[in-house]
Amino acid sequence: MDRDFYDRNALEVAPELLNKVLVAPDGRAGRIVEVEAYRGADDPGSHAHRHRTKRNETMFGPPGRLYVYFTYGMHWCANVVVEADGVAAAVLLRALTPLERLDAMYVARGATARRDRDLCSGPAKLTQALGIDGALNAADLVSAERGVTIVDDGEEPPTDPAVTTRIGLTTGTDLPWRFCVPESPNLSRPY
Repeated sequence: MDRDFYDRNALEVAPELLNKVLVAPDGRAGRIVEVEAYRGADDPGSHAHRHRTKRNETMFGPPGRLYVYFTYGMHWCANVVVEADGVAAAVLLRALTPLERLDAMYVARGATARRDRDLCSGPAKLTQALGIDGALNAADLVSAERGVTIVDDGEEPPTDPAVTTRIGLTTGTDLPWRFCVPESPNLSRPY
């Protein structure tokens, strides 16, 4: 996918990422089934709401990069940077349907994953399952820099995605910026 795909409003890109395939450096891959949009100054739920920091620097662009951050002192989360260079916006990858190298995903997730839908049904689970961590922060998804990319394999985004408010926030909870593939068994939470 080219840079122009990502160089658009987060609320346009987010639902169009559904059914695209996230591919990790070692070939582990999953179909994106749940995302959340985040914007900068106008979004109180965003890391970039107040100002630019060392932690959120990647979120300011350029578009088409991976923004990976550590949260709660124990989990990595992965976001796709969108909008124009210098504008803080990203789409959090919340859940995937596992597609490739499930054996490696089970090893990475350990005893907590007992079935396929346990592998990537949450933002921290999917990064653990695919081996995504801070070493991939700011990797260019367009050029597949460092081996991580998002590909379009022809599966169209849903014409009528499920739309809800975002999950796990204390501010910006009223914004309906969570998009899901309807009826996917791999969602982090029902909608």
